[in-house]
Amino acid sequence: MRIALVTDYYLPTLGGVQTAVKSLREVLTRAGHDVTVFCPLAEPSDDPSIVALPISRAFRPDGYPFTWPPRRAATLLRRELAERRIDVVHTHSEMFAALAGVRAARDLSLPIVHTMHGRVDVYTTSVVPLPRVTVPLLAALHSRQITHRGLRVPADSPYTATLPARRMWRLMLAQSRASDHVIVPSTHFARKLTQQGVQAPVSVVPNGLEQSVLDRIGAPLERRLTPGDTLRLLWVGRLSPEKRPAVIAEAARSFAPGVSVDVYGDGLSRRSIERMGAPLVLHGSVSQQQVLDAMRASHLLVSTSIDFDNQPMVMLEAAASGLPVLFCDPDLREVVPPGGGFLADTPDAAGITALVGRLRREPHTLTTASAAMIRGRSRVEQRADPVIEVYESAMSAAGSAR
Repeated sequence: MRIALVTDYYLPTLGGVQTAVKSLREVLTRAGHDVTVFCPLAEPSDDPSIVALPISRAFRPDGYPFTWPPRRAATLLRRELAERRIDVVHTHSEMFAALAGVRAARDLSLPIVHTMHGRVDVYTTSVVPLPRVTVPLLAALHSRQITHRGLRVPADSPYTATLPARRMWRLMLAQSRASDHVIVPSTHFARKLTQQGVQAPVSVVPNGLEQSVLDRIGAPLERRLTPGDTLRLLWVGRLSPEKRPAVIAEAARSFAPGVSVDVYGDGLSRRSIERMGAPLVLHGSVSQQQVLDAMRASHLLVSTSIDFDNQPMVMLEAAASGLPVLFCDPDLREVVPPGGGFLADTPDAAGITALVGRLRREPHTLTTASAAMIRGRSRVEQRADPVIEVYESAMSAAGSAR
């Protein structure tokens, strides 16, 4: 099968979507399929299976290259999809790379599969500058590429209570309506989409880690905290409000002696974190290998996001490493292997501080959770078959429609 993966986020920038697309590309290629990635690039690539899309010279939300203008991107995609005789187009974002992919696929009567990786409503209101201006603008620009006509989002849930949120939910519904099949990595997000009226078939297909990453992780290490050891906490992700990095910084100021915090990632919130003067180490943006090395040297991964993340790839890496997870969002229970994590009683700094204190007093619980992560390692391996089944379903549906 000849597959096009179209995304607004790819390497060498670091993030969950990038990691997921990289993993999917590898597992599909290993299974014998021909995969091409279309994306905006921060720097040139000499890989012929990665095609750079045109980018804006001025607009770089959260530091990422931004596909622009849509018409040029769609023209390039239309030519490349035809020349490469692509069978199915798989989009992985809701911005203009993916929109150009949808336009080009439609022009060529190709089936479209869309993976909804996360809550674009939360992301845009947290990351995009001047959201009161830019969110309506983005929604309007999106609707020029994919119509929002006839879509209604009621204000009857906490996540659709504001007008900007409803605009972004209409955007997600429109993107789903334009696709032959929608993939989501978690049941809690699939439930929200169906509640809002997504009509396209929706399949829950968890992300996973490719074999090359599992090989680099190697044998997972069971964590043990012995008397006198420093409890080493790790936080990994985009330093952006929707990830709530300020919560771990605030908690760090309350930790008892003998607890260290290392933060890996960069973004809009870095300066505010630095101004807090919390006793933690900011390592900035690093490679995936450096994150994996940091995991091996840590006792506990801390996830502070709530009502945003769908299936954090960093949690999958932690599971493969045997690293227990402290998390704040009850929805993320389905991501963590049973017994491998700790849900804070409250999602604030006080809740994290209390739980870290208990783990220091009861270090055997860390070892028990680490062993559970190791037992659940097979759950986080990327598999090609479920995605191929979705592709075949979309191709069949598109063929019937024609």
